[in-house]
Amino acid sequence: VQLVESGGGLVQAGGSLRLSCTASRRTFSSYAMGWFRQAPGKEREFVAGVTSSGGSTYYADSVKGRFTIARTSAKNTVYLQMNSLKPEDTAVYYCAARNRLGTLSTPDYDYWGQGTQVTVSS
Repeated sequence: VQLVESGGGLVQAGGSLRLSCTASRRTFSSYAMGWFRQAPGKEREFVAGVTSSGGSTYYADSVKGRFTIARTSAKNTVYLQMNSLKPEDTAVYYCAARNRLGTLSTPDYDYWGQGTQVTVSS
């Protein structure tokens, strides 16, 4: 499975961005998907996840109420809508996929995208 992220960029604090992650495989609907981020000098951290059915989502406390994860099987795509962005949201954002059971927030995913840079200016 190849994952390609897009939608990153530079935005002012309080602004919004929508990240997209498109999967190459048509069995996308069987994969749980997650978004992670890594800021300079920090470890990669969980941001949001969605089950294969799309029925359940999970968020890091730091983004809860501001970010929304959603998926569409018709386009093999998972989105991360990011509102009320803060400078501390600045990081490279990665999407990840897994087609086995596991906890959405742990980074033991099988496939990873190349990442997209999000920079929030103050």
